[in-house]
Amino acid sequence: MPGAEVTEQTGWAEQPAKALSTSVYHQLRSDLLAGRLRPGEKLRAEGLRQRFKIGSSPIREALNRLLSEGFVSLEDQKGFRVAQVSESELQELVLARCWIDGIAITESIRRFDVAWEEALVLALHRLSKVSRSSHVEAGPDGVWERLHREFHCALVSGCGSRWIRRISEQLFDAAERYRLLAADQISERNELDEHRAIVEACLARNAAKAVEQLEGHFRMTFSVIVHATKFSAESAG
Repeated sequence: MPGAEVTEQTGWAEQPAKALSTSVYHQLRSDLLAGRLRPGEKLRAEGLRQRFKIGSSPIREALNRLLSEGFVSLEDQKGFRVAQVSESELQELVLARCWIDGIAITESIRRFDVAWEEALVLALHRLSKVSRSSHVEAGPDGVWERLHREFHCALVSGCGSRWIRRISEQLFDAAERYRLLAADQISERNELDEHRAIVEACLARNAAKAVEQLEGHFRMTFSVIVHATKFSAESAG
């Protein structure tokens, strides 16, 4: 039929090619964040086609999307691999998060409104009701991980800029990959107190204190991950 959307029919129920690519992307991204696909691991097209029972096009589109986000790398004549991790990259991520989220929180406090205040208090309340230790094995789709992400999204949500919020979310996801790679080695840490201190400073409309607490929170996480993760071993692939 002229103008009909192209579909894949090699495994999954007939779906538009775009939907197939998006589904593959989300599943691979979840595996990458959870560490089920390890840094340096080869992403073989044939293996992925067999796993998802679909053709090459949706696989390639999903991998290119992950490439653009920095989760996979592409080597000439060698194909796609899971992106390597390093202490220097994590340090750069932490610095970028301090800059972007610091700006977002400062602007959110300057623009202070009831909707942002309520969203922040609710996000903290929901996170406080879930034990991190009982959900850490679940990976990026776990309850604590989802609520933790929603909390950090709420922190920057009052800044008035979709671009800043989008960049903040991208940086969060990139840093989350590191945290989840080290999750099974990280001893119990009371992050809730750190989250609560950030919120209290925001509600007091003390931007300098809120940014200070946020940066301390990010740097503490950095230190814990560096201590728990052997980057040289991960880089070996």
